[in-house]
Amino acid sequence: MSQKTIAFIGTGNMSYAIIGGMVKNGFAKERIIATNRNQEKLAKVAADFGVQTTSDNVEAIKKADVIVLSVKPQMMADLAQSFIDAGVDFSGKVFISVAAGITVARLQEMLGQPVKMVRCMPNTPSLLGRGVSGLYAEGINEQERDFIQSVFECTGIAVWVDEEAQINNIIAVTGSSPAYFFLFMEAIEEKAKALGFDEQQARALVQQTALGAAEMALSQDDISISQLRANVTSKGGTTHAAVEHLKDQGLVQTVAGAMDACIARAQEMEKEI
Repeated sequence: MSQKTIAFIGTGNMSYAIIGGMVKNGFAKERIIATNRNQEKLAKVAADFGVQTTSDNVEAIKKADVIVLSVKPQMMADLAQSFIDAGVDFSGKVFISVAAGITVARLQEMLGQPVKMVRCMPNTPSLLGRGVSGLYAEGINEQERDFIQSVFECTGIAVWVDEEAQINNIIAVTGSSPAYFFLFMEAIEEKAKALGFDEQQARALVQQTALGAAEMALSQDDISISQLRANVTSKGGTTHAAVEHLKDQGLVQTVAGAMDACIARAQEMEKEI
C-alpha cells in the first residue's frame, strides 16, 4: 500500500490541500505527482511539499497507480480522450474523480473501458484538515480501498457509501452544507450590526460562537446534538423564545427542503454531463 504512486491531474485548491495533508502525514513525496498547466501553481506545490510536478498529464498517469481526476466536470471528457489518444494502459490503475455530477458509468464511458473507479465528494473545510470526503467505489480491492481512505483522511474524515446515489446525499449533507452554516452566520452577523455592533465586533462574535458550538459538539459526541441544544435552552428563557420562533417559522422543514433541492440539482447535473 505504501508503495503506490498517486497522481493528481489538476492541482487546484482541493488537490493542494490533499497533497499537503499527505505529506504532513508521512506519505512519500517522491510517490506523489501533481500536474497543472499553470507553471506558477506547479512551482508552488513543488516548493511547499517537495513532490514531483509536471505539465504533462499523460506522463503522470503512466507513472501512477492511483489517479485523482481533479478538473472541472466540463473538462473531463476532453481529458479522458487525451489519455485514450496517447494510448495509455489503464489496466491495474484506480481512478478517483472529485468532479460533481459525473457518474461512474459516464466516467468509464469517457475512458472507454470499465476501469476501477472511485467517486469522491470532499468539502471545503478539507482545506483546513477539517473536511468530510464521501467515497463510492466500483471494482477496487481491500488494499486499494485502505490506501484511498488513508489519503482522504489526511484532510479530515472519510465516509464510504454503498450506493452511488448516496453520493448526492453526501453533497447535501456535507458538500454544500458549509454554505448553510455560513448563511446562518451571515444572518446573525447582519442582525448584530443592526443591534449596534460594528462590523468587526459582529464578525468576531459570530465566528467565535460558531466555533465554540462546533467544538462543544466535537468534544461531547456522546451527547446527541438535540440534547446539546436542550442543555442551553432553559424553558421560558431567552434561548427558548428564540428557538421556538425558529421552529414556528419552519426552520427544520426549510433545511430539509434545501437539502432535497440540493440532491435534485445533483441528479439533474448527472444527466447534463
